[in-house]
Amino acid sequence: MPSRTALVEGLMDRFPHVPREAVIKEDLLRGGMAFDTSALSGNDGGEVKPKSYFIFSFDHGTLPELGEAALRRPPEEVVLTGGPYGLRRTVVSVRVNPASPYRVSAGPDGLLGLYLDGARIADVGLPPMPDYYRHALANGKSVMEVAPTIQWGYLIYLTVFRVCQYFGAKQECQYCDINHNWHQHKAAGRPYTGVKPVEEVLEALEIIDRHDTAAASTAYTLTGGAITGRVGGRDEADFYGQYARAIEERFPGRWIGKVVAQALPKADVQRFHDYGIRIYHPNYEVWDERLFQLYCPGKERHVGRNEWHRRILDSADVFGPRNVIPNFVAGVEMAAPAGFTTVDEAIASTVEGLRFFMSHGITPRFTTWCPEPTTPLGRTNPQGAPLEYHVRLLEAYGATMREFGLSSPPGYGPAGPGRAVFSVSSFMDSLPAAEEEAK
Repeated sequence: MPSRTALVEGLMDRFPHVPREAVIKEDLLRGGMAFDTSALSGNDGGEVKPKSYFIFSFDHGTLPELGEAALRRPPEEVVLTGGPYGLRRTVVSVRVNPASPYRVSAGPDGLLGLYLDGARIADVGLPPMPDYYRHALANGKSVMEVAPTIQWGYLIYLTVFRVCQYFGAKQECQYCDINHNWHQHKAAGRPYTGVKPVEEVLEALEIIDRHDTAAASTAYTLTGGAITGRVGGRDEADFYGQYARAIEERFPGRWIGKVVAQALPKADVQRFHDYGIRIYHPNYEVWDERLFQLYCPGKERHVGRNEWHRRILDSADVFGPRNVIPNFVAGVEMAAPAGFTTVDEAIASTVEGLRFFMSHGITPRFTTWCPEPTTPLGRTNPQGAPLEYHVRLLEAYGATMREFGLSSPPGYGPAGPGRAVFSVSSFMDSLPAAEEEAK
C-alpha cells in the first residue's frame, strides 16, 4: 500500500484546481488526527478553547478509548499554515483518532506542528480560550455547555435538544451518533444538558454579547434531534422556534439566525421565518433513493424521500432559494454494505442531487462524514470513504455551482482558501473568494 503522503500528493497532482489546503483538510476530516499530550487543551481552565462536542462526537473512538484526549480535551479546531505545501490559513474541526497517520505534536523548537508519516507538513495554531468561556451562568453552567462557538468563533451552535426521537436501529440514521454521544457524556459524568431552557440560552448569549467585543460571533444555529412527537408540549417548529423568537426579541439583528430541522410542511417553515430565522437547513443527508431508504430509515418512514425533497423546494417560497441550504453527509454514498463501490458512481449520484437543487436556485452544502464507531456505518466502514471521492466532490461541487450561476451560500463566513472558517468540510475553502467571483 502506498503511504498516506503518496496518496495525498498524488491527488494534489491529479486535481490541481482543488486547493491543496482542501485536500489535506478533507483527509483530516474523514480520518481524524492524533494528539501528543503537548497539544491537548487542558479543558476549560486552560488557554486553549477545548472541544465542546457540540452535537456529535466526531471522533474515531469512544471517550474510554481516547485515553488522555478524553481526560484533557483536544482543541475545538486547529488552524494549519505553511509547511512544504505552503498552506494558506486553514481551519479544521478536530476529529480525534489515536491511530491516524496525522499527529499534532510539538517539535524540537517547542512549536506545534502537524506531522504526516512522521514528517512535519504544517504549523499548527490553537484557538485561544474566548473571554466569554471564562464566565459561568448564574446556576454554574459554563457558556461552552450551553452555547459553544465553532468555526473559529464565527458560529454559536445551540444544540437545544441533545437527543433524537428517531431512536433504535429501525429509525436512527445509520451514520449518526447523536444519541450515543449524549449517553457517553452522561456516563462520563460530564455536564450535557438534554433540553436547554430558553432562559439559560439567553443568559449564555448575553455573556457572549457582552464579552465578544470584536463581534467575531456572527451567526447562531438552532438544532438538535428530530422531533416526531412533542418536547415540552411543543412540536418541532414551535420547539425550536421558541428559542429563535426569544433570541430575536432580546438581541434583534445581533446574529444571523439559522435552524437545522427536518423538512417540515410549508406552514411550519413559515413559523420559523416568523420567529426570526433567516436561513433554513432541511438536510437531505444522501441523494440516492435506495440509500436514503436504507441509511435514513426514520426519515423515510415518517416523511419519505420524495416528500422531503418537495418540502425543501416549498421552503424556498418562504425563505428565498438562496437561504435554503440543505446539508448532505459526504461519503456515506460509498458506505458498505449498500453504498456505491466506485468513486465514479458515487460522484455521479451526488451530482444528480446537486443539479436537482441548484437548478431551483437552492445551494446544498455538505459535512464530511466521520465514521464514528458506535454507528452501524462507522463500524462497517472505519476508514470512511476514499479520499479521492472527497477531492472529486469538491471539483464537481464548484463546477455545478458555476453551471447554475450560484455563489457561496450566506451564513458561512468568507469563502476561499486562506479565508474560510467553516470547519467540518472544505467546500468553503474550495470556492472562490467574493472578489474573485465578481471578476
